[in-house]
Amino acid sequence: MFKTIFYTAATAMAVLTSSVPAFAQESSLGSGDTAWILTATALVLFMTLPGLALFYAGLVRAQNVVSVLMNCFAIACVMSIVWLIAGYSIAFGDGGSGNLVWGGLGKSFLSGVSFDTLSGSIPESLFFTFQMTFAIITPALIVGAFVERIQFSFVIIFSVFWVLLVYAPVVHWVWGGGFLADKGVIDFAGGIVVHVTAGVSALVLAIMLGSRKGFPNDLQPPHNPGMTMIGAAMLWVGWFGFNGGSALAADGSAGMAMTVTHISAAAGAIAWSSVELMLYRKASLIGAVTGMVAGLATITPASGSVGPVGGLILGLAGGVLCFTVTQMVKKKFNIDDSLDVFAVHGVGGALGTLLAAIFVTTSLGGVGLAEGQTVASQLGVQAYGVLAVVIWAALITWILVKVLSTFVRFRVSEDDEEQGLDLAMHGERGYHNL
Repeated sequence: MFKTIFYTAATAMAVLTSSVPAFAQESSLGSGDTAWILTATALVLFMTLPGLALFYAGLVRAQNVVSVLMNCFAIACVMSIVWLIAGYSIAFGDGGSGNLVWGGLGKSFLSGVSFDTLSGSIPESLFFTFQMTFAIITPALIVGAFVERIQFSFVIIFSVFWVLLVYAPVVHWVWGGGFLADKGVIDFAGGIVVHVTAGVSALVLAIMLGSRKGFPNDLQPPHNPGMTMIGAAMLWVGWFGFNGGSALAADGSAGMAMTVTHISAAAGAIAWSSVELMLYRKASLIGAVTGMVAGLATITPASGSVGPVGGLILGLAGGVLCFTVTQMVKKKFNIDDSLDVFAVHGVGGALGTLLAAIFVTTSLGGVGLAEGQTVASQLGVQAYGVLAVVIWAALITWILVKVLSTFVRFRVSEDDEEQGLDLAMHGERGYHNL
């Protein structure tokens, strides 16, 4: 009797098991990892919408607030589709024989990706979406360089080609198994991929577009520092997904990435405000939140590789150096990078990438250098990665502007600039009492 019962139960279990999808039986799906990356994905999108949008909108004239919000929102929509069509494939496809340079188009429209396709311990569809949020915020960062004087249609068209020709290839080089990954470049969450590409391209665009009317001595101050602070606070919170999520797992690496991210952000704000106090005897809210962003940009490439001491020093160094470069760009070189994209993101990202070679060492609390590497050799690899991406981003941005500006108007008219782009480009006002 017991033998019959056992046989019947075993048969029933076999039938039930055979009806479970192979995904549930055989995969290495990590439910905890998946839950964390789902959360991190939402946090990174939160950085752009509404974080970056509000951060930038508060820094411009009141007549241009809708324009800035619209640029960020439209980029989020368009880049999502571009990432689906080709961006993800270029970044993370196998690329055939040319896989050290680009990923090819084999994964266009997520070809070959189904409900049960995994990327590590998470669904590949989730990995696609997480990376999509990076592809959204990176061109949105560039918006800060050309606010108040650029044609809206040019922004969108340029962003499409920039993501396909600059951002996605660099992602492949660093994170997709390309030649910089092959050399051992450390870039945990996007110091090179996000901040250097955006910062360098922003500087090239600012130079080619020219300065705002009244630059540098007769510009109106930010119209709403409170709005900028709210946006900055959202960036700070969202950055936990940006850096912590880049571990692609709910593990110790994600935990330390979040820890050093917070420390570096606080240190960057303190450093920037301290410099302002020494020079001007006043510490501005705009300065404090900009220093915070500088600290975040600086820790990003090193966030999964360094310990708390590294986070503190990188934040302090980022706050001081980025402040210094903002002054040089505007006052010494007379370049109207309006919201300091190059100085904060480009310089911060490059600085963090280089310093990662030092603070990754176990003696300073890091995870340690790769086998066979020394601090000097790793620093050489980091410098090589930064230089390669600087050259590529600058060259392709210059070519894109030259080509696209022959077909699409680049800069708005003087009348539209004077009136403000809210009415000129979008037929709306941010404030009806203007």
